[in-house]
Amino acid sequence: MATVSDAKRLVIKIGSALLVDRATGELRADWLRALAEDVVRLRARGTDVILVSSGSIALGRGVLGLPATELSLEQSQAAAAVGQIRLAGAYDQVLGAHGITSAQVLVTLEDSADRRRYLNSRATLEQLLRLGAVPIVNENDTVATDEIRYGDNDRMAAQVAVTAGADQLILLSDVDGFYTANPTQDPTATRYDVIEVITPEIEAMAGDAGSGLSKGGMKTKLMAAKTATAGGCDMAITQGAVLHPIRALEEGAAATWFLAQGDPQQKRKAWIAAMKPKGRVVVDNGAAKALRSGSSLLPAGVLQVSGRFGRGDPVEVVDEAGRTLGQGLTRYDGADAQKISGLRSDQIEAVLGHAARGPLMHRDDMAF
Repeated sequence: MATVSDAKRLVIKIGSALLVDRATGELRADWLRALAEDVVRLRARGTDVILVSSGSIALGRGVLGLPATELSLEQSQAAAAVGQIRLAGAYDQVLGAHGITSAQVLVTLEDSADRRRYLNSRATLEQLLRLGAVPIVNENDTVATDEIRYGDNDRMAAQVAVTAGADQLILLSDVDGFYTANPTQDPTATRYDVIEVITPEIEAMAGDAGSGLSKGGMKTKLMAAKTATAGGCDMAITQGAVLHPIRALEEGAAATWFLAQGDPQQKRKAWIAAMKPKGRVVVDNGAAKALRSGSSLLPAGVLQVSGRFGRGDPVEVVDEAGRTLGQGLTRYDGADAQKISGLRSDQIEAVLGHAARGPLMHRDDMAF
């Protein structure tokens, strides 16, 4: 069974009900400091950590004097604008006390639906982690409309986990796992320790009810599990209200683990390989050899570019003899790719008028 200590890259989802005191509307500072200590311990053993945090609307509504009832879209966006700066400041303070840099990342559903935005999000998260920062991800409620909203941070956390190539996702919840029925209504309900496959019978057990300041019910958590596990990421649901919830999980706290269906990198490669290519690049023999060894594709190794494609589109890669090597997601559109084919990286800025975007295709975005 999966354990937190196995994680190389971990996404932790934090709901509003854990961060914000329901009665006062104030931040639960002691709880957040304890979570920060969990993050410090995870990072000390080499685990990358991304936090997906609700709380901006819950914090902002109290400051603006908005009612505790359902808010209109405009009221929610106003509350998010006020609360987001307080939420980011709180994370900056508790992580900064340990010498850790925090980074605010605001996303909408469009950022994962649009391939170019998806790649930009992935690259940003990768760079932040490489530089030692902890990304704090939240839905951009100040601009998101119903058409471009995730609607709940459970599913958004799952998408972030898949985007970032995480191998584990932990949903800190007000329940300690997935039950056969609602345990507050059915005393015979039992909790699953492990769910290997999400069957129709499992789906039928999920309810819709949220709790308090939280929008997510068990149904959304199950949807998150389907997204995460399909992307090669284990997912756990566990009680988050206790101090040091991640340490508690490591020490055997009750939880339900949903097991990944394969490795996250393998799943991503399969996804890329299944796309219909929108263009083609021909590479020289040196580049072909480097690609087979796992290198990224540099413009210098490109002999010819054909097709009309944009940044983030799938493009076929062939060698000088016309043999297909595979395909990948390009970091340049077709016109720019043609301009820089055969050029060294230090020559690209003079041709395009801006700095190079790195390789033509990164090895993580290629399937060979």
